[in-house]
Parts: sequence; structure tokens; C-alpha cells
Amino acid sequence: MSTGVSTEVRAGTREWLGLTVLLLPTVLLFLAMTVLFLATPYIAADLGASSTEVLWINDIYGFVMAGLLVTMGTLGDRIGRRRLLMAGSLIFGAASLFAAFAPTIESMIGARALMGLGAAALMPSTLSLISTMFGNEKQRATAIGMWAAAVSAGVALGPLVGGLLLEAFGWGAAFLIGVPVTLLVLIAAPLLIPEYRTPNAARIDLLSVVLSMTAVLPIVYGIKEFAKAGLGPVPVVALLAGLAFGVVFVRRQGQLDSPLLDVRLFANRTFSGAVGVFLLAAIGLGGIYLLFTQYLQQVAGLSPLTAGLAILPAALLLIIVSTVTPTLARHVQPAYLITAGLLLSAIGYLMLTQVDSVAGLPVLLTGFYILYPGIAPAMALVPGMLIGAAPPEKAGEASAVNSTAADLGTSLGIAIVGSIGTAVYRGTMSERTPADESLTDALAFAQNLPDAVGEALIATARMAFTSGLNVAAVAAAVLALTGAIVSVTLLRKPAEAAEPTPEHELATAAASTELTQGLTGASK
Repeated sequence: MSTGVSTEVRAGTREWLGLTVLLLPTVLLFLAMTVLFLATPYIAADLGASSTEVLWINDIYGFVMAGLLVTMGTLGDRIGRRRLLMAGSLIFGAASLFAAFAPTIESMIGARALMGLGAAALMPSTLSLISTMFGNEKQRATAIGMWAAAVSAGVALGPLVGGLLLEAFGWGAAFLIGVPVTLLVLIAAPLLIPEYRTPNAARIDLLSVVLSMTAVLPIVYGIKEFAKAGLGPVPVVALLAGLAFGVVFVRRQGQLDSPLLDVRLFANRTFSGAVGVFLLAAIGLGGIYLLFTQYLQQVAGLSPLTAGLAILPAALLLIIVSTVTPTLARHVQPAYLITAGLLLSAIGYLMLTQVDSVAGLPVLLTGFYILYPGIAPAMALVPGMLIGAAPPEKAGEASAVNSTAADLGTSLGIAIVGSIGTAVYRGTMSERTPADESLTDALAFAQNLPDAVGEALIATARMAFTSGLNVAAVAAAVLALTGAIVSVTLLRKPAEAAEPTPEHELATAAASTELTQGLTGASK
């Protein structure tokens, strides 16, 4: 077993086959985040979920994942990244199986939380293993580009896969797709992926783990309570508590010899700027994506499969742009590509502000086809920026920060931008009935009313939901424009090459000797 370092030896067949194994859970994890967007109304109807519980079904996965990613990235550096990859696969597969047959909304939310735990172990392992498997700079750039394309594929294909499974088997099948993938990883990883760990790694500070979670979850809870009941003591206290725990977490990391997250990484403007850009882009898209898929089904009346097919052109554009972007970045500064993409997203979001509830589908789709590929340059280029700006032995932490920005951003988008849409909906619905909770509740409530009254209620609810989408799109456009400004301001200079620490240089020499001996032995 090697000790967690990159060498300049070019990767061979085994490494490229190992890469395919790492790309499978990468696609799966992001597919699992978006596949439920179309399934949510059906889960809510079958399990009797409230509008708040519907949001938790979608974003508890991302919040647990985001809250533990840094911990898991550091843990992988210490116990072995392949070992953590396999543990995460086991947890994710088991939780997916449980979620497929969850009998209550509480058990569903619990299963999604466990899926987030497994995903938190899987995600940083995939990217950090790539950074160490591919020591050659050009090969590593190609491999990271393929990883980014896999992320794009997972995000993009989730609704289509969800639509197909919903039409054929029901919502439980949307979870079962994770089981065979995780089994394949458990079988293939020991055969194709070498183990890596940081030499002489210190123990993980458990207090830092607790602080990282207590910083994220109260903020999320406060945002949700604010959207549900307005400004009051509960959301204010929750928000302030989360911010206070966040400050304590950062201060503690600066005082530890072996921090859970090396906050010195953020002193590099490329590192901090890339994280900020990706976080802003993901927040905007996360909330709009959820509202967009709900509009397709509950306002435009499309079936899950038809809605998935309507998303397909945007999904293909996202994959194409993500694949082409690393090549373009050899000729155009990455900062300019990311900025152009976010400006394109802002234009798409602004188009969504013009959607109405009667004949708004063409405008909605056009806006989404414009905004969705706009995030692709950030998805494709930010991981390489972060890995390049961090010392080699910090690859686990850097990849965990990248994944945290993506997952926390998406989940915060559902919480913040999605909650904006929910708040506008509730404010627009004038009568206090079960229909004022969500559009799903309005459609169900209208079935028990006389035809004329029910149709009028549905029309009003759809108009209220569309108004929420319009306002949420404004917020998303502001986030995209802010991200574009940050990109062109902080990312114009290429990342400085991170200096390896003395410990890393010693480990590199040891690993290089071990690798040479292994190759010599193999040739004999």
C-alpha cells in the first residue's frame, strides 16, 4: 500500500479502468440529488408529507452530505481513501434500499440522511483518489475533466431517469438504482484502485466535527422557518446560533496543529474565489431546478416521463459544455469562461421572471436551456483550480471543499431560493385553507370541491406558484451576476502552484521507490 502521494509516472490501463469505477458513484451521487425532483410530488402524496417535509426530503441528503464532507475528506486522508470509498458505498447502498420501501415520511427523511452520510464518504474519495492516481499533470487534468463531466451527467440525467422509473415502476425505483452501482464499486475498487493515505496523519478532532455540523444545520433550519412563518424569534435564534458555531469552528481550525479543515487554504485567492463562485452558482441553480420541475408537472401538467424528456436538451448541453470547457481553457483564461457561463445563466434566470401560469411553458424551457449549461464551466474548471491551489497532501481536504460547495450550494438553493418561492406562494394565496401550504396540497384539496370551485382554486394556486418562481428567478439571477463578478475579479490570475510540505516530499520519495520496486517486480 502506498502512502498517499502523486508521482510523475504516467498512468496505465489499471488507473484508467480505476477511473471508470470512480466515475460511477460520482454520476450516482449527483443523480440521487436531482432524481427526486420529479418523484417528490408522488412521494408527498403517498406518505402524506407537508410542504416543509417535502423540502426536507430533497435537501436533508445534501445538508448531511455537505456537513460531513470536510470531515470525510480529512478522514480519508488518514484511514485510507479507498477504504472510505468502500465504506461510503456500503452505507449509501443500504440506505437507498431502505428509502425505496420507506413506510412513513419520517423514515424517508431518515433514509435520505443516511444516504447523505454515505455520499459524504464517497464524494471526496473519488476526486482525491483521482488526484493521486494520476501524477502526470496532463493526464490528471483529463481525468478531473472526466470527473466534472460525470458530475454534470448525474445532475442533468437525474430528472430523465426519474421520469422513466416513475412511469414504469413508481417512486421507489428512483432509489433502487443506487444498489447495483454501489455493489459494483465494492467489488471492483479493491481490484483496480490502489489505497492512499497521508503519512503520519493525526487523529481527527471530534469537537471540530460537531462544530461543522452545528454551524450548517441551524442556518438551514432558520431559513426554512423564516420562509414558513416569517421573521420571528425561532429563525433569528437559529441563524445566529449557526453563525456563532461557524465562527468558533473557523477559530478552532486556526489553533489546531492538525485541523479538520486547513483554513489557510482560503488565503489563496484562487482557492477562495473558486469556492465562492461555485457556491453562488449552485445556490441559484439548486432552488430554481426544484421549482422548474414542479412547474413542468403541476402547472404545465406534464407526466414525469414527458417532463424528463423536456429537460433532456438542457441536460445534453450541460454535458457537452462540461466536456468541451477544459479544452477551451487551454486557450482562454478559465476565469473568463466561468464568467461568460454565469452571465449566460443570469440571462436565462431573467427569462424565467417572464413565465406565466397559462402559456408559460415555451418561455420556461427556453430560459432553462440557456441558464442550465451556464454553470458547466464552473463545474468543469473549479475542481482543478482547487486541487492545483492546494498542497498535494491536502488533496482530500481540497476535494471535500469542492464537493461541499456543490452540495451545500444546491441544498441551500433549495432552502433559500426554494423557500422564497414557497413564501411568495403562501403570501399570494389569500384564503387560509389546506391549499395555502403548497401547490401539491392545492391540487389534492381541489379534488374534494365542486368542479367550478376546484378549477378556480387550481388556477389561483398555479398563478401563485408561478409568481413564486418569478421572484425566485430574480434572486437566482442576482446570485449568478455576483458569481460572475467574483470570477472575473479573483480568478483572472492562474493558481500558484502549491508548495509541498517536507512531510509530503519524504512521502513522495518513499512512494516513488515503492512504485519503482513494484513495477520492477511486475516486469519480472
